[in-house]
Amino acid sequence: MELGVLLLLPLCFPGFQAQTSDSEERLSEGSTLHVQCPYTAGVTYQQQKVWCRVSNNKYEPLVETSRPTEYSYRNQATNGKVTIEDDSMRKTVSITMTNLQAEDSGTYVCAFLYYSSYSYYLLKMISLSVFKELHKSELETVSVQCKYSALVHSTDVKFWCQEGQTGCKVLVRTDYPSAQGNSKALEHRTVIQDDTQRRTVTITMQKLQAQDTGVYWCAFYRGAHTIQIMEARVSVFKRTQQHTAKKSGNFSVQCSYNALEYGAARKAWCKEVAEKPCTILITTDLKPSGYPRTFQQGRLTIQDDTQKGVVTITIRELQAQDSGVYLCALYEHGYIFRMEEVTLNISDKSAGTTLSGTAGTSQATPSGDDPKLSSNANFFILLYGVLSILLILALISLITLCIRQHKQLKRKGNGQADHIYEKPEDTAQLDSTERLESPKDDSKDLKYVTLNFKSKIILQDPLYCNVEPSQAHMKPKDENVEYAIIAVKQ
Repeated sequence: MELGVLLLLPLCFPGFQAQTSDSEERLSEGSTLHVQCPYTAGVTYQQQKVWCRVSNNKYEPLVETSRPTEYSYRNQATNGKVTIEDDSMRKTVSITMTNLQAEDSGTYVCAFLYYSSYSYYLLKMISLSVFKELHKSELETVSVQCKYSALVHSTDVKFWCQEGQTGCKVLVRTDYPSAQGNSKALEHRTVIQDDTQRRTVTITMQKLQAQDTGVYWCAFYRGAHTIQIMEARVSVFKRTQQHTAKKSGNFSVQCSYNALEYGAARKAWCKEVAEKPCTILITTDLKPSGYPRTFQQGRLTIQDDTQKGVVTITIRELQAQDSGVYLCALYEHGYIFRMEEVTLNISDKSAGTTLSGTAGTSQATPSGDDPKLSSNANFFILLYGVLSILLILALISLITLCIRQHKQLKRKGNGQADHIYEKPEDTAQLDSTERLESPKDDSKDLKYVTLNFKSKIILQDPLYCNVEPSQAHMKPKDENVEYAIIAVKQ
């Protein structure tokens, strides 16, 4: 953009007609806007830069740079959440707006001050649209507030519309009383209220469904023109559950809802088939109750706990044709409002299933592979192995101990053989003839002699008996001496 053109566009003064925006910015609430405004050689660094908001053909300065010094290359200023910076090296003015809100939507300009005329001249114009981003689940309620400026009159008609292919379809407006009709249409589930004292329009949408996802506008009429106040983007998510159950078994599922809003409402369980409306299988009644209400029809049972806000559906003796997509729903005036979507698959396997009533996917678990049973079996196998090892070790230790004991006893018996002698009685009898006994073998081992006394004698001193080698029937070459010691006590 050349300076010669810029000089024709004085800003920040009443009466100036807004020009076409150079760019459009669409950002969600809480985000940050970054804008760069380059300037040509005709614009000097010494000239002050400003960021203005256009409102009703008037330009309100939000922030401006200070008068630069001769040696400075960067000039920066901040006012609230808006910052402006002039970089003389790059010849660019940068604008930053943080924490954007829906009321920040509008037209803005970046300009500089021309000292000779004390007027501002345009560098860049942008159109900023800040939208609300709302995320809800089905059957929830969304409430939106639109604040409007003093330029909007209390008598102006405000309205709430949904953007579509043919334009913005008006759902509710302040010049018609809001009333909920006996219809599933969104306009019958939407209420608008205008608080002229606070200059705020409040829109409430109830019993949200997935098909309500879209872009909405809060706006007002000024003659034949429509002026936007705020944009809102509403996303409605479908709550789903997936389950697998055994044929001929039983199946139960739970769906939650807001007990305060829908405790007294009628609940239904229906099955979807192709493009046809959901076929109602069983419902509750309309009588409010402080305790669970149970209703049964054929193989189906439905129980509504209005205090906890939980409805439970049970199907007995499952069959193959029970597979399909079901809805837990509110049932009002002949219309179905989806609460949760439940997908049920029937398995022909003999294994049992484990089902969960919470949202998400539930998978079957074969009864033969029950984790608890498997864990117990593993524990007993491990215990049996440990006890077997301990028993084997005990047997080995016992055998080793017996062998050692046997060897010790044998060794002790051999050692005592060298010191054995027979003690005579106090009164001994001596045979009339002495007998000398000797082993028949000619070994070199010691020979022992046993004397028996038949007559009573009293010995004062020990009696010794020497045996000559010739009497032991030993070979002459052997020189071993054999003897016996006999002690007689008085």
